[in-house]
Amino acid sequence: MNNVQNPIIIEQGYCDQNDKLCINQKAFERAWEEACSSNVTVTLMVPQNNNYLLKPIVFQGPCKSNVTIQIEGTIEASTDRSDYAGAHERNWLMFQNVKNLIVEGGGTINGNGHLWWDLSCTTNKTPGLSFVSCNNLVVRNLNVRDSQQMQVMFVNCNKVKAYNLTVTAPAHSPNTDGIHVTHSQDIEISNSVIGTGDDCISIVSGSKNITVTDITCGPGHGISIGSLGGGHSEAHVSDVFVRRAQFYGTTNGVRIKTWQGGVGEASNITFQDIEMHNVRNPIIIDQNYCARSTTPCQEQESAVQVRNVLYQNIREYEDFVILE
Repeated sequence: MNNVQNPIIIEQGYCDQNDKLCINQKAFERAWEEACSSNVTVTLMVPQNNNYLLKPIVFQGPCKSNVTIQIEGTIEASTDRSDYAGAHERNWLMFQNVKNLIVEGGGTINGNGHLWWDLSCTTNKTPGLSFVSCNNLVVRNLNVRDSQQMQVMFVNCNKVKAYNLTVTAPAHSPNTDGIHVTHSQDIEISNSVIGTGDDCISIVSGSKNITVTDITCGPGHGISIGSLGGGHSEAHVSDVFVRRAQFYGTTNGVRIKTWQGGVGEASNITFQDIEMHNVRNPIIIDQNYCARSTTPCQEQESAVQVRNVLYQNIREYEDFVILE
């Protein structure tokens, strides 16, 4: 805890008599209230070697001063499905309207998603770590794993740096995008290892000035722009730069996918210095994207325009194992 500025340490939570696991909801709520209302910069500490069990929770801003969340231990999602009903069914850990936030520490955020993955596709599943309307945000040095749905989400955020992350979920886990970016600008994602059951990184409508560098992706569906224009909607994504990504055993490499019937555009997109190892579909521009499994999508006359896309120094490798 050396050099930690004004630390606030998360207390050990209370335990229900009928539950062997401790729910730490009140401890986190009290600590966040203290940190967010402080007039000086503070660090909220999640100590090493401790496990904390949380139901869905919203860390609401704005805060009076800058806050750092130092996660050195493990935060785990509640495994009680009833905890996700009602107002919080679309969130597990959400930071909302917090400026100058840093989330770091080398610890683990475990969404315990295995209890949900085998359920029907119509069952609501909750994203893991979400940032909504957070500006000047830094997320670094974390292990995020096994969320019910998307692992890390940036929604309506500006000026974000996310790096040195390890984001994982099994290859069979549905809709578990590693990092999902929507309606956000000036986002830098770098030096991270991502392997999930869906896109390693997905960038959808309203996103601009997105830089992705030095990413290792696999398993998963690659790095995707989209899907865009679903339900006849208007979608805009521009100025996306992906460089020095490595893909291992993914379904796709770099992909742009748009639904028929949409409007808008995806423009000024660069994929540069990319390595593909045993990738099934290295490069895809799909303007007839259809995610329906039962009924086919009808032909439409309009589509999201795709323009100014550059592929440079894309290399594909097939790795064979020689048996002697």
